[in-house]
Amino acid sequence: MTEKHMAILGLLPPVGLSIACNAMEVMLTSCRADRGGNFHGAIYVSKSNSLGFSKRFAPHPLESLIWGQQDVSSKTTGNKGLADRYASALYGLAEERKALDQVAEDFRSLQAMVKESADFRRFIASPVLSREDQKKGIAALAAKAGLGELTCNFLGLLASNRRLFALPAMIDAYLARLSAARGEVTADVVSAKKLTEKQVSDLSAALKKVVGKDVAIESTVSPDILGGLVVKIGSRMVDSSIRTKLQRLQLAMKGVG
Repeated sequence: MTEKHMAILGLLPPVGLSIACNAMEVMLTSCRADRGGNFHGAIYVSKSNSLGFSKRFAPHPLESLIWGQQDVSSKTTGNKGLADRYASALYGLAEERKALDQVAEDFRSLQAMVKESADFRRFIASPVLSREDQKKGIAALAAKAGLGELTCNFLGLLASNRRLFALPAMIDAYLARLSAARGEVTADVVSAKKLTEKQVSDLSAALKKVVGKDVAIESTVSPDILGGLVVKIGSRMVDSSIRTKLQRLQLAMKGVG
């Protein structure tokens, strides 16, 4: 964040610091963390009052997100680490606010937007748009989509931190964490047309008999497969698409020729 403005501190309160103030007016500057977990700097509560501090904060799932303590050396590892860190922080807060399902529902809507809209993918990945432009754009989209307050605040934080590009990975990480906590497995399902709620329910029930656990369905529409389904659970995949069947038939016909 520029000058570490924490206008979003209604979402991210500093843990262990007892001070009465309007969180929306708080700003942190010149803050750093040492290896012992001690934070040093100044917290400005208003334009006229400030309080220096040097104290250890209580452990909290949001610490690494707020202070950005973790550095990464490779792009691949970095993106995954970044996504896991933000998803973990959001999960902890959603659990506290009993909003796990609301955030999951919001994220599935966003996941569908990412998959279906090239314009949205370009928007979140754009290195050209300013922070303010991304904040305004994502806020307008979130409002139109009717997303919950916690999700809206989270998206605003990502825009402020220039982290919207990692949103798809954060969504995957959050949903995977939620499924694991509930003893579920996630099945990635590709279909030629959008599945109805009954079809999703029936498929989930059928897969549960196979894997012995509740199965959360993450569906994607791809007309290219022509028909049928492609189902992937972990490292296992079943491809019953018409496209694949035609390809196999074509190979078999070449063999006959």
